[in-house]
Amino acid sequence: MTNYKLTVAYDGANFHGFQRQPKLRTVQGVLEKALTKMAKGKHIEVIGSGRTDAGVHALGQVISFQYPGKLGADNMLKAVNSLMPLDVIIKNSEIVADDFHARFGVVKKTYQYRVDCGHYTDPFKRFYTGHYPYPFEVQKIETALNDLIGEHDFSSFAASGGVIENKVRTIYQATVDYSQPNNELIFEFTGNGFLYNMVRILVATLLEIGNGRRPEHDLLRLFEVKDRQEARGTAPASGLYLKEVFYK
Repeated sequence: MTNYKLTVAYDGANFHGFQRQPKLRTVQGVLEKALTKMAKGKHIEVIGSGRTDAGVHALGQVISFQYPGKLGADNMLKAVNSLMPLDVIIKNSEIVADDFHARFGVVKKTYQYRVDCGHYTDPFKRFYTGHYPYPFEVQKIETALNDLIGEHDFSSFAASGGVIENKVRTIYQATVDYSQPNNELIFEFTGNGFLYNMVRILVATLLEIGNGRRPEHDLLRLFEVKDRQEARGTAPASGLYLKEVFYK
């Protein structure tokens, strides 16, 4: 068996998330079906760097799997892509050491979140951005993002469906840029780990800070209170992208 590492991009609009689910179209399910077909019916189990929810996209999801024989990395890339639907593409293929694990080897990830700031919902962006039609000041958001850097307890930013008890995470970088041509805010967060819906809750909170509904340093209070009800909002899945996964 040969261990492969693939970098995958996908449009999550028509998927029920990454993780395999019975009778539902998922990214893991599509990948495993293709690889199993290539392996002449031998089931190939795909390990992802993490799950993405229904409607969430990926620019650089990473998977690993054991495959019988030794197909060259380039041939693996071509073969899998030939079996992919139009909303999935394999961007890179590598043969890696047997102990490489797409999930357990992760040291940090970068997520991107795009917000359409138009007054009305753009029908051509509705599956690929969040939407915030209210006034905002980028400077207020940038001030709040500075409070995000470092190690914090993110209990206030963890959705109730999560099962992980330890809510402490480290954020290495957090930025926001306003794209005037597209009238979009583009957030990026790099950290050693992210809780269930954490980025989407953070974005909703940061937009309220930008709008003046919350004080600029309200994140510091939310870290202390450790209360999900205090953060309240969750930005839509449509604007979230898993941009990059980093390994040792």
